[in-house]
Amino acid sequence: MIISSLDKLDWTEVSHNPRVQKKQILDNSVCPQLGQFAQAIFPPGETAPAHSHANMTEVFFVQSGRGIIIVEGKEIPLSPQTTVTVQPNESHEVINNSTEDLIVLFFGICH
Repeated sequence: MIISSLDKLDWTEVSHNPRVQKKQILDNSVCPQLGQFAQAIFPPGETAPAHSHANMTEVFFVQSGRGIIIVEGKEIPLSPQTTVTVQPNESHEVINNSTEDLIVLFFGICH
């Protein structure tokens, strides 16, 4: 069993933008099929630029704030309680186009 608490985890930079911070809850050392499970905070105006993952499905769940995710050129609004699943090789970009923090839980499933 593994128990963790967000308030006890350290902030680190996401690989796509050092101004976006994350707390990594779990990684693939715990479960090889898991890319990671983390919470990220996108300050207003920040983005995770377009990228894709060849061998990973990525799931995003919006805890608070608003923004957009662009998947394969399609713009999808993000708001609290929204979940977006991005399949392997799908280009995706997360953008906080609001005036408040966008807080997202996300995890990746490796194939």
